[in-house]
Amino acid sequence: MKILIIEDEKALRDELSVLLKNSGYDTDCVTDFTDTAVYMKKSDADLILLDINLPNVNGETLLQDFRRESTTPVIMLTSRTSEIDEVLSMSYGADDFVTKPYNPTILLLRISAVLKRTSKNVSSQMYHDAKVSTVKGSLIRGDTEQILTKNEMIIFQLMLDRLGEIVTRDELMTALWDNDEFINDNALTVNISRLRTKLADLGFHDAIETRKKQGYILK
Repeated sequence: MKILIIEDEKALRDELSVLLKNSGYDTDCVTDFTDTAVYMKKSDADLILLDINLPNVNGETLLQDFRRESTTPVIMLTSRTSEIDEVLSMSYGADDFVTKPYNPTILLLRISAVLKRTSKNVSSQMYHDAKVSTVKGSLIRGDTEQILTKNEMIIFQLMLDRLGEIVTRDELMTALWDNDEFINDNALTVNISRLRTKLADLGFHDAIETRKKQGYILK
């Protein structure tokens, strides 16, 4: 597996390269940021680590342009903590969002989770007559598109993989934990509620059925 590192801070770029090589990945690094967009599109990397703050161009702008031509998974890196950056990155097609300074172990887990998730479903799936894009994290039905958060996408994907079957709350919590997302029981309920609303906005009313003391069924 090859990972392309797009980070303008040399010390951090070298640190990332060493970390990834020691973990068994091949790496490639952008060092000249005059034609970053071209470099991204020509790269044969399996995943891209993309810093938001780059010379000459914003990383989110690069991502938005890149997504018009490629489904290669991208993890955004940033030293900012603003929620708007995460929302914009995910809406532009990022597969994950990591805030610096990062924990090396957590970053490796995030990379592994994204590669696992995207390799399982490179092409789009369908939910009834809606297109499911795991790369963009969205559901598209006709001219209407709903962007799902990462947690909502993990929950929906597990239910979709077991369409018509009961998925327990414990299984959903485990799936979120495996993707390095920890939420409590109340937060899971909120995520289910928001997912229901987004499905209803696409015309899928009562798509998720609650089975008390058992779990949920996606119909």
